[in-house]
Amino acid sequence: MDACHNLREFLARLRVEGELHSVAATVDPLMEMAVITERVCKDPLLNRGLLFESVAGSPYRGATNLFGSQRRMGLALGLERLSDLTRCFDEILAGVEGRGSLARLATLAASRTWSEAAPEIAPVPPGELRERRIDLGVLPLPKSAPEDGAPEHAGRFMTLPLVITSDRSGGSLNCGMYRVATLGEERLAISWGASSGAGRHALLWRRGLKPMPVTIALGGPPLLTFAASLPLPEELDEFTFTGLLGGSPLPLYRCANGLPAPMAAEAVIEGYLYPEELSASGAFANHSGYYTPSTAIPTLRVTSLRLRDDAVIPSTVVGRPPMEDCWLAAGWERILLSLLKLDLPEVVEIHHPFAGIFHGGAIISVREERGRNLLRRISALPWFSRCRLLVLVDGEQDPADEAGVCWRIMNNVSWEDDLVVEGNTLRVDATRKSRERRRPVVPDPGVAALVASRWREYGFTD
Repeated sequence: MDACHNLREFLARLRVEGELHSVAATVDPLMEMAVITERVCKDPLLNRGLLFESVAGSPYRGATNLFGSQRRMGLALGLERLSDLTRCFDEILAGVEGRGSLARLATLAASRTWSEAAPEIAPVPPGELRERRIDLGVLPLPKSAPEDGAPEHAGRFMTLPLVITSDRSGGSLNCGMYRVATLGEERLAISWGASSGAGRHALLWRRGLKPMPVTIALGGPPLLTFAASLPLPEELDEFTFTGLLGGSPLPLYRCANGLPAPMAAEAVIEGYLYPEELSASGAFANHSGYYTPSTAIPTLRVTSLRLRDDAVIPSTVVGRPPMEDCWLAAGWERILLSLLKLDLPEVVEIHHPFAGIFHGGAIISVREERGRNLLRRISALPWFSRCRLLVLVDGEQDPADEAGVCWRIMNNVSWEDDLVVEGNTLRVDATRKSRERRRPVVPDPGVAALVASRWREYGFTD
């Protein structure tokens, strides 16, 4: 199937597939929406996308947990299984040359395949995105945790925004997902890291002592939302990446501040970031399950607000895993596997445990005994620069079987020989060693097949 072109199409697909639950009762965006979402997200029997038809204080609908399962991620991206994303990216990279993942991506960025996927930019917005009086308070944005925003503001955050920036020439575009705090009707504070695409752009604008144009789209195409969550190299912009994965250029329009925005967005906010005007970001309960303290960051002054008449504003509720963002990270994991195999062909599979969401840890299975040398090579790759725990297992071990991985660590690892601690990183070689003389217990295949064929005779169901 094709990837969903807009949020409405995605919601319709989820409804048909039984993956969407509509909440008709009026719900308070101040923590009630988040508590409902977390309860649904963490219960395998309840886990569905949520559409809040009536959000207190807002004329617009809200949505959460839309990407919160492997099935819904596949439906958003047009895949039968999320694992198919590795095969799709393998095929894309097979058409370009380069030794290793970074070289192959650089070649991709200069290729005709990449240029043909570049977005198409219209001069004016679509008629459905109507200009409104600037009042960010009308948006159904959640406050997720009791101390969110403390002590400076009410704790209402945009948690699934598409934040669009460029360098001063407008030639380098970035569409990233950064936490945005609402500070009033016309002011925002965006928390981005200094090494992020937007952070690099902000540094360039600060040197010129001019306000930096910023556009924020809410409810954009699901594939663009996914792309905005990825740690793409600087030469790969998210708009073209979306067109590449989706098979056709992404339709954008030119905003008054000079930046593009997706034609299919539910809401578009334009403004300018003033480096000298600092505001407090407010505390935020992040994906680790702990609060991020408030910091002073530049203020965004909003100059335009466009909304569809019946806009649906999506948000993600983060916190102690498992939560929706774990599945967005699982999508990146499938692309990362394709890249990792270019650098290390012996790699079989990779798994990021949800407990260490994004940068906590990775388990990698390999075909041959490699040990600590291979661990060092993996740690040197940019994709693992923030990895706190890196575990290597044999190829027959499924890395997603966390209990099986733990069994191998507890039984096969010599603490003196197979652990490496460097800075904040622990590396564990849990592969089979030449010194290991024990043989694992494996059931007789003939008897196992016999038992499987007679299972119902024993009085058991499937």
